[in-house]
Amino acid sequence: MLASIRNTVPRQFSRAYSTAPVGAKSGNGILWASLATGAVLVGGYFYTRSKQTIDVESATPATKALDPKNFIGFKLKEAIPINHDTSRFRFALEPNQELGLDITSCFVVKAKVGNDEKPTIRPYTPVSPQHARGYFDLVIKKYATGKMSSHIHAMAPGDILEIKGPVPKLPYKTGALKEIGMIAGGSGITPMLQLIQHVLADPNDHTKMTLVFANKSEEDIILRSTLDEFAKKHPDQLKVHYVIDKASSADWRGDVGYVTKELVQKYMPAADKDSILVSVCGPVPMMKSISGVKAPDYSQGEVGGLFKELGYTSEQVFKF
Repeated sequence: MLASIRNTVPRQFSRAYSTAPVGAKSGNGILWASLATGAVLVGGYFYTRSKQTIDVESATPATKALDPKNFIGFKLKEAIPINHDTSRFRFALEPNQELGLDITSCFVVKAKVGNDEKPTIRPYTPVSPQHARGYFDLVIKKYATGKMSSHIHAMAPGDILEIKGPVPKLPYKTGALKEIGMIAGGSGITPMLQLIQHVLADPNDHTKMTLVFANKSEEDIILRSTLDEFAKKHPDQLKVHYVIDKASSADWRGDVGYVTKELVQKYMPAADKDSILVSVCGPVPMMKSISGVKAPDYSQGEVGGLFKELGYTSEQVFKF
């Protein structure tokens, strides 16, 4: 099974993508999280979640910006580069308006790209706090063959992006799972971060989580410092492991190579355990190799790849 996967998936696409271990050099210098102060800095902006802020906001009910049935235009306020191919895009909402996105859900964006007759539609998960008012943020990696990512990176302040949602994803319920294993590649980290933030913010949720985050190199890592701070703050609940295609420094202490059967066995909860879930988000070839791709109608489809080989069932696998 593994041999057939390696023969059908180009080697450059089945690589593991990743970051560096806790305490290592951050790589981009501007992604930082401070859980002690309740603030998270992503792409140069602090996201605060203090009790005082929550109390003030809860006194005035917010309106919801998203419409699940119709696309709505949102204006880009600014774009701030994070590294050589990734930027944070801040979109404007009304002052007393929040996006209206549930945890483990996303939205879809639509745009006419180039001379295409039909619009391109892609799903994205914001990185701003769930109840942030007046704005929402996307962290997007530009891919050479990515129509939508290239389109968004070409946007200027004042340009409009059409968005519809929310689109429900994983039906997460506090306390329903004992362990969650996550494998993310590149910008596929955003839904994983959304879930991690939610679990760790709930004092009644004791779910243990293990993340394998995969990138080409240290320079490709996004949201690395944020993840490291979460892992440092919650060592008994969150483990973060990093893998890169090829180490450029002798100081690298993470894994090197590809997301292999051995790596999945090493870090993910085993299929024979009770109340576990393994999830994946990343480029299509990576998904094909690890979990199998979604069905043509975007439902979960059959379990494939390494997860099938290791005995995981459809009830134990979720494809973001």
